[in-house]
Amino acid sequence: MNLSIFPDLEYLRLGLYVLGAALLAALLAVVVHHAGIALLRRLSANRPFVNNLSFMAYRASRMCLVLFAVRLALTGAPDDTPWLAPLSYLSSVALIIALTWLAMQAITAFGATVTQLNPATVADNLKARRLLTQTRVLTRSAYFIAALLGLAFVLLTLPGARQFGASLLASAGVAGLVAGIAARPVLGNFIAGMQIAFSQPIRIDDVLIVQGEWGRVEEITGAFVVIRIWDERRLIVPLQWFIENPFENWTHTSSTILGTVFLWLDFGVPVPAIRTEFERICKQSPLWDGRVCVLHVTDANDRAMQLRLLVSARDSGSAFDLRCAIREAMLGFIARDYPESLPRLRAALGREPVQVVE
Repeated sequence: MNLSIFPDLEYLRLGLYVLGAALLAALLAVVVHHAGIALLRRLSANRPFVNNLSFMAYRASRMCLVLFAVRLALTGAPDDTPWLAPLSYLSSVALIIALTWLAMQAITAFGATVTQLNPATVADNLKARRLLTQTRVLTRSAYFIAALLGLAFVLLTLPGARQFGASLLASAGVAGLVAGIAARPVLGNFIAGMQIAFSQPIRIDDVLIVQGEWGRVEEITGAFVVIRIWDERRLIVPLQWFIENPFENWTHTSSTILGTVFLWLDFGVPVPAIRTEFERICKQSPLWDGRVCVLHVTDANDRAMQLRLLVSARDSGSAFDLRCAIREAMLGFIARDYPESLPRLRAALGREPVQVVE
């Protein structure tokens, strides 16, 4: 039977052929993708990045391959295929979005691989924290760039996009000035994030003193830093603040730190006995790292003298606990063995006659 005498039926048959070819191409792409991923996982058992990528980008890569196969099927279709132009445009846009998704998943896999190869749970984790900080900041910047490029390529596929850009060119000066002023905090934080990633004044798990608060860097995002304070509060600080303001970093070059304990005692206290007891307490404490254990008389006033007990520990948390333990033990020792050496306020009762020397 000749269907040429029914143009509508011929038109519909052509569309069904193209649709069947597209579905067949998509099915073939799914099969090829499944087999390829299985082979890739078998070959990349000792390659952490490729292995992580095969799991994290599984759906994104499958979507890209399916859309690419559909796009090839539509490209080979006759020009008079019904709905060919809108379907081709939609498949192209979908392919760009899928490729952007794949790029972001690849960035995620890269960050996960760096974290996996450099665990921050070891004792000397300075290098790991440095790499972890760089990875987190750079991956978030890469997310932004990938999303921006994906959006740009989608806009370029819009009909008349060049005319739209040309119409905006006349007002580019004013618009650029307004956009620059409005986006100053965002751009400032973005640039500050890049500076922190490379110069690294702070890192993940660093111990900081910010606004008089002691805490650890818990998270570095694209706009701010989350600091976990010792009492489990969270201090949110913009990235740009760390570039423009001074702050204390107790673990910038090493996690080891010195701690001090100050005691005010009477002038009659036997300092050698206090020093011996202090050294004994340090040697028995598992928090002391064995580097520094020194006692000095650092100050005196009209009532008492000040003893500074200087100790070292492997990190700031251990130093704080060690200082508290030493302070408690030393006060107990002095109250037990030398109670008269605690600070006293001397007062004279009565009034002695004043002798006048002639």
